[in-house]
This record gives sequence, structure tokens and C-alpha cells, in this order.
Amino acid sequence: MKQLTIGELAKLAGVSRSMLRFYEEQGLLKPAARSAAGYRLYAPSAARTLLFIQRAQRLGFSLADIQVLLERLGRDGRFDQSVVRLAEERYLAIERQLTDLLVLRHEMAAFLSDLSSRVEAGDGSGRDLYEQLIRRVCGHEPGATPPREALAWLLERTGCALASLDRDELLDALAGRHVHVWRDDDGYKVLIPGHDARLEAALGAIARVEADCHAHRTPRLERTDEGFLFSAEGDKAFLFAQFFLELEAASGRDAHADRNRTEVSAPDDNP
Repeated sequence: MKQLTIGELAKLAGVSRSMLRFYEEQGLLKPAARSAAGYRLYAPSAARTLLFIQRAQRLGFSLADIQVLLERLGRDGRFDQSVVRLAEERYLAIERQLTDLLVLRHEMAAFLSDLSSRVEAGDGSGRDLYEQLIRRVCGHEPGATPPREALAWLLERTGCALASLDRDELLDALAGRHVHVWRDDDGYKVLIPGHDARLEAALGAIARVEADCHAHRTPRLERTDEGFLFSAEGDKAFLFAQFFLELEAASGRDAHADRNRTEVSAPDDNP
């Protein structure tokens, strides 16, 4: 296949030439040859390598870790236990970060519940609320649970049109699929692999509802080689990302429940 110039590769991969040179300086990308005039030429497979590098960076892998991953992949297309350990270490780091945020969300939800209860009861004073908050954050006092499921409350509170969607059809269409979500500049991108008609119809319904949503800018829906890509921007784009993550989690719970029901109802072959 025809080799690519640095400009052609940059356009194909959607990155700048300076980024390609940076990856080359870091040992992550190597030209396949040089032209007669001395310009870099890259193999068509370099575009796939760039995609791998960018996705690994989004997962938080360091450039040194990515170099190890590429070296292992380049040997014979097989990973070894060292790659598994790298992925496990990165996953544990994410879990630690996530735990901090979940604890913070839990305590903030309890604090918000206290405030809401006081307002509804007509007690607007701040008397002893500070001491209660300190005791709760220190773990010495149980707090009230949020009045509603967190995402549902967020969608309702912000007036997001996603709150009005019937999730049953979406759950069916997403069953067994892994939703890829990543931060991108001023928003989030959500990739749902696959092109079947049921999935396209379900995502089309989301796009139509979102066209009238005033909580955040209307996301863009694109059909790609891998599947369907939503791009949401703005300070409330996180609602869109959370919505799809919750759908995937709910789809997984439903599938698990179905398997359990099947196992319980299966006839016993032993007399």
C-alpha cells in the first residue's frame, strides 16, 4: 500500500504534525522510510498505532507505559503478563480516584438532603448545621440517603430532556454492548459499537429528544466505522456521559438478573 507523508498521516488521524513529531521523539511512532528528498514516510498502519496511543492516553497510561504496550504488541501481536499488570495498576489508580469522588458525592448528597429537609420544614437557620456536617464527614454520624436516584435527580434538576426518555427500548438495544466514554476538550464523546437497525433507531430517538434539550448544547450523532459516536459539549455535557454509563450498568444488571432467573427455573435433570 502507498506510504503516507507526515501531512497525509496527520490528516488521516486527525492530529497535528507537531503531535506526530512529538510521538516520534518519544519513540512511539517510527517512519517506515524516507523519500528521495528526505521527508518522512509512514506505513498506513501508523494511523492505527496513533489511534491506540490516543486511546491509551485517554485511559491515563503514561507515555512510558504506552511504549511498553506498543513493543509487546509489535512482537507477534500477543500480550504477556507484564501488559496485564500495567492495565491492572492503571485500573486500581482509577478506582482510588473514583472512590474519593464517590465518597464526596455521598456526603454532599447527605448534606443537600439535610438542607432540603430544613427548608421544607421551615427551619432556615444554620444553627448546629456546621457541627452536623463535620460529624458526618468524619464518619461519626449516619446521614440520610438522597431522596432520589442521583442521575434521575440531576436530569430533573437541570431540565435535561433525557429525563423524559423511555429507557426500556434503549436498554434492549444496548444489551451486551460496552459503551466507550471519554473526555474531549469542552465535553464528552460516547461511542456505541455496532450498526444494527435496532441500535440506530434507539440512538436516533435520543438525538431527536436532545434536539429540544435546553440543559446543554445538542450533541452530534455520527456514524463511524466502529459504530455510532455522540459528541456532547458544554458544562452540562457530563449529564450525557452519565446517562450512557448508567444505561450500560442497568443493561448489565438486567442481563445478570435474567441469567439468575434462567438458572433458578431450569429443570433439574437428576431424579
